[in-house]
Amino acid sequence: MNAIKFVAIALILAGVLGLIYGGFSYTKDSTALKVGPIELSVKEKETVNVPVWAGISAIVVGGLLLVFGAKK
Repeated sequence: MNAIKFVAIALILAGVLGLIYGGFSYTKDSTALKVGPIELSVKEKETVNVPVWAGISAIVVGGLLLVFGAKK
């Protein structure tokens, strides 16, 4: 499998997952207070929303790469 096909399939999968889930979240550790050897850390949950247009665009670009990238 060449690199263009791999990128095209990855874009299509990312677009479909973005449309299905609508976003993703992750946990971020940050230091709230540090006094000498004592450190207080806080875990914050961050959420990233994936716009619908971005998911559709990734699917379209991946499809175009599959169609026109395979002709080379």
